[in-house]
Amino acid sequence: MSDEVTSWLAQTALPLNCLTTGVPTADLQPLKKVLDGVRIVGLGEATHGTREFFQLKHRLLEFLVTELGFSALAMEASASAGPAVDAYVRHGVGDAAQVLDGLGFWTWRTHEVLAMIEWMRDYNRGRQEDQKVRFIGIDPQRCSSSLAVIDSFLHRTAPDRATGLLSPLRVLATAYPGSRPDPQRRLVLDAEEVLPYLLGHGPDAGDALRHAQILVRAADLVTRARQHTDPEQTVFAARDRYMADAVGAILEDPSAKVALWAHNGHITKSRHGGAVPALGQHLHSRYGDAYYALGLLFGSGTFRARRMWPGPWSRPRSSAVVTNRIGSARPGTIEAQLATANPGSHLVDLRSAVDAPRAVQAWLKGRHGTRSFGAMVPRWTYRFNLIPSSLADEYDGLAYIAVSSASRPLPIS
Repeated sequence: MSDEVTSWLAQTALPLNCLTTGVPTADLQPLKKVLDGVRIVGLGEATHGTREFFQLKHRLLEFLVTELGFSALAMEASASAGPAVDAYVRHGVGDAAQVLDGLGFWTWRTHEVLAMIEWMRDYNRGRQEDQKVRFIGIDPQRCSSSLAVIDSFLHRTAPDRATGLLSPLRVLATAYPGSRPDPQRRLVLDAEEVLPYLLGHGPDAGDALRHAQILVRAADLVTRARQHTDPEQTVFAARDRYMADAVGAILEDPSAKVALWAHNGHITKSRHGGAVPALGQHLHSRYGDAYYALGLLFGSGTFRARRMWPGPWSRPRSSAVVTNRIGSARPGTIEAQLATANPGSHLVDLRSAVDAPRAVQAWLKGRHGTRSFGAMVPRWTYRFNLIPSSLADEYDGLAYIAVSSASRPLPIS
């Protein structure tokens, strides 16, 4: 990286005075100009288990809601269980920790995410309905809530049909995407059988019908293959497309503005592994510059994730969630380059590079290694894993966190 690039990064950086909420937002004020005209802000994360990522996203959500008029948080979390969280944050129904646990993702069962949910409730308390911030889960998996809603409706309207319609779908309560590949898509056909029955009950079946549509999408994901000669037919492509559609449904309200919480691999404007269209690519294609992708990166520290054993005998989803340690990023990586220019936590608006020197333009268009960890990491070798990234194609901005610490799990109830 040339001195010219280092100088541009140092001059462009917006230092973060604090990562947590409850402090003045003077350091965030430049974002008002950066996000002018933006309706969707993708808040990414390089790991699903970094406390500081969650804290910063909480702080950014508060800023977006209170100072820029954002009206919804869309999260990479169960679309089926999302309404229970929304009922809590908007109307105080239920218990915060219980509705968070109901999302079914260990990644979000943390003190940091709970604090954000509780802030949303505090913000909404006493406000008119059209002024409240909403919570929407956009991931069509973990569907026990949908099964319960439909089961209740069927037992009220046609108890003789309930068992027959829902028995083959019970697996959707826990089955994960790609876990039951089936070229015949029998589970999808079973889920689709519920729709015409509910449509025949008119407006009374509205809530049950919405949940039945979630079951169809979940069945599609469960039965799709993880690998296919056409990458767009894989479960990964379908999942991101469904999540983009869920965000699009929120934006049908012309006044809606959405903060989108997901992994960097989803919010990117490019493709997973250069092949699978990401959630962010769909949003960028549909909404152009009204979508802003903010990737979150870190320098060194710890994060939580499951560790996988190598080989076909691995059962990664049954492995324990542990704290993983990693040192400073290697020279030449994006993280190392950001740290060289500004070692503290900061933001960089990449859209401002439109008038940057040629060396900066070339660096942004080049491909550089960066870290990316999901809910699972390979044992031992995760420290060396890098993925190639072209910043000009993938992100509109970056947030760099100097030190990552492991997210704090809530106690098991």
